Amino acid sequence: MDASTIHLLMWTTIVVVLIFDYTNGFHDASNIIGSIIASRAMTPIQSVVVVAVFEMLGPFLAGTAVANTIGKFITINDLPANISIVVLLWGIFGAIFWNLLTWWFGLPSSSSHALVGGLLGAVIMAAGADHVLWGFKEFSATGKMTGVNKVILSLIISPVLGFLVGYIFNNLLSFLLTPCTPKANNWLKRFQYLSAASLAFSHGSNDAQKSMGIVTLCLVLGGVLPKFDVPFWVIFACAFCITLGILSGGWRIVRTVGFGIYKVRPQHAFSAQLTAGSLIFGAAIWGAPVSTTHIASSAIMGVGTSEKPKAVRWAKASEIVSTWVITIPGSGLVSAMTYWVFAKIAY
Repeated sequence: MDASTIHLLMWTTIVVVLIFDYTNGFHDASNIIGSIIASRAMTPIQSVVVVAVFEMLGPFLAGTAVANTIGKFITINDLPANISIVVLLWGIFGAIFWNLLTWWFGLPSSSSHALVGGLLGAVIMAAGADHVLWGFKEFSATGKMTGVNKVILSLIISPVLGFLVGYIFNNLLSFLLTPCTPKANNWLKRFQYLSAASLAFSHGSNDAQKSMGIVTLCLVLGGVLPKFDVPFWVIFACAFCITLGILSGGWRIVRTVGFGIYKVRPQHAFSAQLTAGSLIFGAAIWGAPVSTTHIASSAIMGVGTSEKPKAVRWAKASEIVSTWVITIPGSGLVSAMTYWVFAKIAY
């Protein structure tokens, strides 16, 4: 395959990655604005505008640690360029398919899980499991978290932390608000502008970097970049597409996050947003690609449990958790099967 064909394939894959970035935005919009709307701190239009502004800022100010993690957990540089880029293409396709499927059913699944699963499925089908940086040997030798080991551990631990921190923070806030009158809700609604902005900034700083990592890897495989170093235009393109997705809003999932888990009031929304924003931003600094969906939903569960456990809609919560569990194998299966079909036809 000549260089011009490889470049065409590379740019096609980059466009598909940016489409995934867009679906990530409208899919995850619910996690950021769901509790804001449910608590009536802002109108839907106000919440989307505030969130979009800070979503755009996140990728520019938070570095590229997550992009480096995502871009290096699969090792396909030794494959022919056309094969390696096709692997990325079908891996991203699996993630997009899963995002659209769960959006259709109104389920807040993880775009991060879908991306990881999609890439793993395509790489393993095309080149074998030895082309995945699992990270277990590196951890046993150096104690340093890398590769899939770091990605999966981050995705497992983050919702547990979201639940626990949400539980503790809401209890603390309840104690501080004990002497206050119901007028305190007006102040809590105003504070939600700050907490929503911090959550949007954190989401942009973490989630947009996942697409940045894949686009940069694609540029390296296509011979455009000599080494893995995220260009400015890639940061801008990914930030723009995820922000555009936020502006579109995943309204089906907003109803699930904002109203389906717990009856959210201003205090609960503020607690959940501050919890999620802090954890996601901390993960972005560490380079851990966590799931905004998991943390935001589990924070609401923790907040609800701290106040009235029986009022938490555990049936809906268990449905969400079940979706989390099957997302990696589900998106991985989609990408593996689509690559297999493509390989049968093309090769």
